[in-house]
Amino acid sequence: MGMQADHGPSRASPTFAHPLPIPIFYATVALAAADGCTRSAMVEAGDTCDKISHKFGASTFQLALVNEASIAENCDNLMPNSTVCLGHAGTDCTKVYTVQPNDTCAWIQSVYGISNETLWSNNPQIDATCSNVYVNEVLCVDTETFAYPSFNRTQYETMAYTYLPWCDE
Repeated sequence: MGMQADHGPSRASPTFAHPLPIPIFYATVALAAADGCTRSAMVEAGDTCDKISHKFGASTFQLALVNEASIAENCDNLMPNSTVCLGHAGTDCTKVYTVQPNDTCAWIQSVYGISNETLWSNNPQIDATCSNVYVNEVLCVDTETFAYPSFNRTQYETMAYTYLPWCDE
C-alpha cells in the first residue's frame, strides 16, 4: 500500500484520503445488565463483527474486547438470534466512525478533532504506523479517552488481517 500526503497531525498513515466527513453513528440499542454489559444487540443472519459494530455504534475493537470469550478470533462463529454485548460501563464508546476507502488516521483525527494519543488510546489495536486499519473497520472517535483493560491482541489482529485485503479496493 503506498503512502499519500498527510491531512493532519504527523503520524504515518496508509493511503487513504476521504473527500467528505461521514456522519458519526451514535448507538441506540437496548440496555443489557448481564455480566456488566450496558447494551447489547441481537445477531442477525449474515452479520459480521464489522456490520454489528457499524449498525449499533460500537467500535470493532470494543465489540471484540467485551465478547473476547464468545466471539472467535476471525469472528466466524456469530449465530443468528444470539446476543452480543456492545459495551461495559466506563468503557463504552458510542461515538464511532466506519473507515472508508482512502481514509487516513490523520484525516480522521483532523475531522473529528482528536489527538494522536486519544485515537490510539481508544483504538489500541491500531499499530504505530496506522497500517492495519482496514475499510469497514469501526473506530472510536470520541474526544473522551476510555481506559480499556488489557486485550487479546492476537484475536484483534486475526480479525484485522482477515479483512486487510479490502484496503486496496
